[in-house]
Amino acid sequence: MIMMAKKQDVRIPNYNISVVGLSGTEKEKGQCGVGKSCFCNRFVRPKADEFHLDHTSVLSTSDFGGRVVNNDHFLYWGEVGRTVEEGVECRIHVVEQTEFIDDQTFQPHRSTALQPYIKRAAATKLASAEKLMYICTDQLGLEQDFEQKQMPEGKLLIDGFLLCIDVSRGMNRNFEDQLKFITNLYNQIIKTKKPIVVVLTKCDEGVERYIREAHSFAMTKKNLQVVETSARSNVNVELAFTTLVQFIDKSRSRPKIIPYYEALKQQSQLIANAKDKYEYIISQCVIHYNESWANAARKMNPKSEFQEYVHLEGTPKARKLFLQHVLMLKERHIDHLKNKYLNRLVLALDALFPDLNEIENLNWSVAQQRLKTKHEFPAWFVVLSETPWDKTDHIDKIDDNRIPFDLLAGRCAEDQFKKHLEKLKNERKRDEMRRAFKENLSSSPFITPGKPWEEARSFVMNEEFYQWLQEQEYQDIYSRHQREIIDKAKDQFQELLLEYSELFYELELDAKPSKEKMGLIQDVLGEEQRFKALQKLQAERDALVLKHIHFVYHPTKETCPNSQNCIDSKVEQLLVARFYRSSDRSHLNSHLDSNADKLNLVLLGKDGLAHELANEIRVLCTDDKYVLEGKMYELSLRPIEGNVKHRVNSFQTPTFQPHGCLCLYNSKESLYYIKESLEKLKESTLDRRDNHLAQLPLTLVLAYKRESGGETLQTLRNHGQQLANKLQCLFVDVTSHSVGSGRNFSELQINQALKGLLDTMKRNLNLVSLSPSIKDLTDADLRIVMCLMCGDMFGVDEVLLSIIQPHFCSSLQPGNSNSVMLELAIGAMRKRIELSILSYHSSFNIRKNQLVHGYIIFYLARRKASLAMLRAFLSDVQDIIPIQLVAVNDGAEVTESDVTRDQLEEGQEIAQEICGKFVKIAGGQSVQHNVDIFAPFFRDAAEKKIIVEASHMYDNAAEACSNTEDVFGFSPRPSSPLNNSNCFDYDEDIEGPPPYVALRDETSAIPVIKDSKLSMDLEGNENYLLSCSLGSFERLTSKVPPPVKPKPMVHFDKLMKKMDSSEGKEPGSKEMQRKPSTVSWAPSDDGSFTSDYAEPIDTLVRPRGDEENIYSVPHDSTQGKIITIRNSISAKSQSNGSGNGSDSEMDISSLERQRKLSSVSKPSLYRDRSKKLGRFASYRTSFSVGSDDELGSLSSQKKAEADSQLPKGDNTTNTFETDGDESKRGKLLRSLRRPTSRKPKTKQRPSISKSTWESNYFGIPLTSVVTVEKPIPIFIEKCIDFIDSTGLGTEGLYRVSGNKSEMESLQRQFDQDHSLVLQEKDYAVNTIAGAMKSFFSELPEPLVPYNAQVELVDVNKTPDKELRLNALKEVLKKFPKENYELFKYVITHLNKVSQNCKLNLMNSENLSICFWPTLMRPDFQTMDALTATRTYQTIIEVFIHQCPFFFYDRPLVELISTIPSSPTSNTAFQCPSPVAMIPSPPQSPPPTP
Repeated sequence: MIMMAKKQDVRIPNYNISVVGLSGTEKEKGQCGVGKSCFCNRFVRPKADEFHLDHTSVLSTSDFGGRVVNNDHFLYWGEVGRTVEEGVECRIHVVEQTEFIDDQTFQPHRSTALQPYIKRAAATKLASAEKLMYICTDQLGLEQDFEQKQMPEGKLLIDGFLLCIDVSRGMNRNFEDQLKFITNLYNQIIKTKKPIVVVLTKCDEGVERYIREAHSFAMTKKNLQVVETSARSNVNVELAFTTLVQFIDKSRSRPKIIPYYEALKQQSQLIANAKDKYEYIISQCVIHYNESWANAARKMNPKSEFQEYVHLEGTPKARKLFLQHVLMLKERHIDHLKNKYLNRLVLALDALFPDLNEIENLNWSVAQQRLKTKHEFPAWFVVLSETPWDKTDHIDKIDDNRIPFDLLAGRCAEDQFKKHLEKLKNERKRDEMRRAFKENLSSSPFITPGKPWEEARSFVMNEEFYQWLQEQEYQDIYSRHQREIIDKAKDQFQELLLEYSELFYELELDAKPSKEKMGLIQDVLGEEQRFKALQKLQAERDALVLKHIHFVYHPTKETCPNSQNCIDSKVEQLLVARFYRSSDRSHLNSHLDSNADKLNLVLLGKDGLAHELANEIRVLCTDDKYVLEGKMYELSLRPIEGNVKHRVNSFQTPTFQPHGCLCLYNSKESLYYIKESLEKLKESTLDRRDNHLAQLPLTLVLAYKRESGGETLQTLRNHGQQLANKLQCLFVDVTSHSVGSGRNFSELQINQALKGLLDTMKRNLNLVSLSPSIKDLTDADLRIVMCLMCGDMFGVDEVLLSIIQPHFCSSLQPGNSNSVMLELAIGAMRKRIELSILSYHSSFNIRKNQLVHGYIIFYLARRKASLAMLRAFLSDVQDIIPIQLVAVNDGAEVTESDVTRDQLEEGQEIAQEICGKFVKIAGGQSVQHNVDIFAPFFRDAAEKKIIVEASHMYDNAAEACSNTEDVFGFSPRPSSPLNNSNCFDYDEDIEGPPPYVALRDETSAIPVIKDSKLSMDLEGNENYLLSCSLGSFERLTSKVPPPVKPKPMVHFDKLMKKMDSSEGKEPGSKEMQRKPSTVSWAPSDDGSFTSDYAEPIDTLVRPRGDEENIYSVPHDSTQGKIITIRNSISAKSQSNGSGNGSDSEMDISSLERQRKLSSVSKPSLYRDRSKKLGRFASYRTSFSVGSDDELGSLSSQKKAEADSQLPKGDNTTNTFETDGDESKRGKLLRSLRRPTSRKPKTKQRPSISKSTWESNYFGIPLTSVVTVEKPIPIFIEKCIDFIDSTGLGTEGLYRVSGNKSEMESLQRQFDQDHSLVLQEKDYAVNTIAGAMKSFFSELPEPLVPYNAQVELVDVNKTPDKELRLNALKEVLKKFPKENYELFKYVITHLNKVSQNCKLNLMNSENLSICFWPTLMRPDFQTMDALTATRTYQTIIEVFIHQCPFFFYDRPLVELISTIPSSPTSNTAFQCPSPVAMIPSPPQSPPPTP
């Protein structure tokens, strides 16, 4: 303590130093002084801005008498604090002894002390009352404008002297005289016994001799130190005073004297370092050449580098460096503009002078004038009124990309013009070489499709090519050539396949042709040159064959080889354009929009399936409207993934009344969740009077699961089918389009689910109004099919427009887009003719199964494939149906060797052999009113109408009678999945449904039809299968009608009229509603749907007991077969033949009908009447029915496997046998077919734009609204503060939307006043929450950067939990600082909200569902974003739940699983544990280091 007190009592020492040297008149000292004043100035005020070189000693009388000089011949420079060795501080008072000269007399002023300068300078006691500190010469007379500091009162005792010697070459001054003066002065001062230090001034201009003599003078004196200084360069000034102080204080050690040049080097290095730092600061702070010095100095002033340089060199030099930097920026800007203009000149020349011929002989000056004449000149150039351009304000116009025209006068512009000329010349030469190389490729016989470039190089290369073309150019040209010849070869091969259409149709191929059939196809086509052309592309050739087989087996517009020019599409467009004007279509569309039906759908599924399906449906919608079968529906979706007993997951709300429910699953757990949720729904509606939820229409949808996890698709399908049977609802299976696409749902699957649900609603609940029907126009006298070949190159439009003239033609109905109704005079009567204009592949589907009174068949005379398809089609047409052949000649001259002539003759021969009509028309010419050429054909069709209809009825009745048992095996009972009653009872049915009643005629060959319709479209009609595959099912009455007595035989013509009337009804009519339908349920493994049920024929069905349940399932071991399982309680009584509907009675009845029907003669086919048809008929019988993989008969081992996998119990299994007759095999084929047409995907609905007001806060980059000191936007801080204080208990916080107008009003007010206090406003919590979410939605970039999203998704795939969370934490650290701080702030708030989930029902999962689209905003136009939605939500959920771990270095919170570990566990709504609770975020959190 004593030592501390002593240290505190030590006073800072004061030293008074007098600076002396040669002074006097000009005669004595020369024209300038020795530098005493500059020396003192540099020491007292070391800053460069405070250093003055001009200090005059010639003063007026008034200045001499002022308070600064105070009539004394010395100046008081003031007091200076310095730190000497070992950190000891001291104060130094500096006095300069001089002699002031009167500006009038040029003699020394008279003062109180009349002693000469030498005696005055040696004085050790100085006193002057109220004398002010001297600063500079300008201070004299203006003392009030400068700092006023007085000299200490009393005597100022001098402690030492600095003796100055000027070693520069002074004007009019002799150094020897100065040295004599210094010697005398020294001798006078030495008498005072005060320390003396010799100071050599102006060493920067010093003379070496003078310096040596000065040192010699000092060496003759005892203990006299010499310090070489320069006040101008600020060298050793401090050292001189410090040396004297150390001499004054005897306790201090002797100082080290540094020579001038060494000290100058150190000072220069110090200045250079300071200059480098200052220049760096300038480059950082000054980035524009228009920056002013005042503004730049204000920005740089806080920087220590700037202050240091100004201290050393002064403001003028700092400003000079600034101006140099600005000039450099300007020059750089001009150089940048010049380069930009020159680069743009290249583009301008390319655009304005693209032709070498125009400028090849022009010089640059003439070319400039030619540029002015171009129409696009003003877009590329600007003519300035002042020149040169770099001295005008044009350099400031950054947005103006036009080139100053005077720039073209420079050498650089001319060089660009020459380069442009050279480029055009080289390009022309390269084009010539490319063409020559391409011609070489085309003419070379060695270049064949599929040949690699390495093999072809030696055949086509020569020296000239190598000089002009690069290797990459060779490869590109060769690749393009290969694509051309490969495409050409493929087109020719496809044409070859079409020319062999008869072969493919005779082989009766299916989806999986046998090896024998494939080998036969290869043998037949193997000798064709077009087959051999693809020898090096065998895989692609085989793929084309399989694709063509798929087209033959499943002909649609999509599978058509000429899909771009498919006749079906062309005809649809033509008829729409013909019968609907654009104004009519727009009126129709607006009518549909205004009358769109409202549909409220619940999407039930766990693990993100519900939200994923909602996103998929929204992508397919346009403005929340979904078009299905020409009808528009406005969809409102409610995804539910939690406990349905909680209000947040309720099926209905005060604003949402559901019309139907889609139940989604992809695992056993999710299927159990569906069952459990429906049970809970049933329990909640038992005691309610309004229990319509119990009868809510349902559809069960199996979604595609990427990782099966031990569950096979077949197992999930079987379990789903069983649950659908119990629920009696529609089951939509996973489609082949989903597999491998990375999506859980396909567009086709969504269409099936929605259509099935709509059909159920229409039947059961009548919630959706049926679309307005158009008057039924299908009551036609004749039905004619016009067949055209896809890809025939003739004027289809001109040919058809001559037929569909408005005065005798009208459109049929919207659902029949390829048909028109003709009203023509045939004979003495006018007939209504339904004309279906179809492609051949569409005509194949209706050839055997629909009633057609005649065919008009077109073919192009010069195309072999066209006639080949005609022959394939005619081969299986009954010879009683009238045929009209139309040969289209494209106008080419027919020569002896022309194919056209041969095909015209062959067409005529076919027409003669089959007794058909033949006509030849010219394609590409006007054929107005040429419908008359078909008049003989129409008369023939009218004459043969009765026999055609009778024959058609015969075929259907005979097939129905011969296949009675097959029909029974697939007839559904009323309680089957066909009839959706939506009962939630999961127990077995106690009371069976009412049975079908068999109406049987024992004596008649033709069955009687009463109160029912005989299906004419049981097989082969693709459109009908599509409409049936989604389930247009009718609930059957539970009332059993009595048996009908046998009726006498009904004639064919009467029966056909009844059938015509039934066929002419719309699907929505009552008559058609009584018509039974077929449903296609679970598909087979290859993605094709199989038919679980066959059509029930009322007149042929035997009675069935209430206890019997028949249904069909596809099985893995059946090789495409369908196993029919009959569950029978009274199987024993049935097997004994008891009851009216025993199998024995049915067998007898079937045999009798077959015998009676066989007595009627059956028409033959045209293949039997023409030698031109049936060229490959022998192949039809060379293969057994079961030769294909799909139709192969089961081996005994496979049958045993199939039997072993069937359910145990009293079940009997019946399978389709493949060795039966033709009709059985055909029925199986058709049961496996299903349409695969897809609607074009609609564009995503654009987001609603912000209102018209422009905001200065919302919708701008995040960096613009935050600072380093305040990293959280004030708006977000205010919103979260408001919600934390008042809204944490609000139910559905962040899920329930706020009022949009209120949110906009809040944003407007805050935009105008950032100090807005939300607590003083009457805003709801949901409005504040919505406005907060809107802030993030309107950011130009999402809060979670896109590059970080990719990393988050990748690391989230890490299996180990701890490693995954640590990896996510590392990705967070890569966020931009402002994004990280705000993300931390928001997640901390959401964690706090989740801790109150018992009140607000918003746990971390629900919050993540609401917030992840706002924080991440993925691009839903991409497939990756659509498939990763669940991953995004999971990542945000983990951040919320593990907030303490990610942001506050707390331990991991134990995750609470919301997924039951087993199907028996219950899913409960849970909140985070108290461990996860962390303090609320601060009002303005400090930035993370």
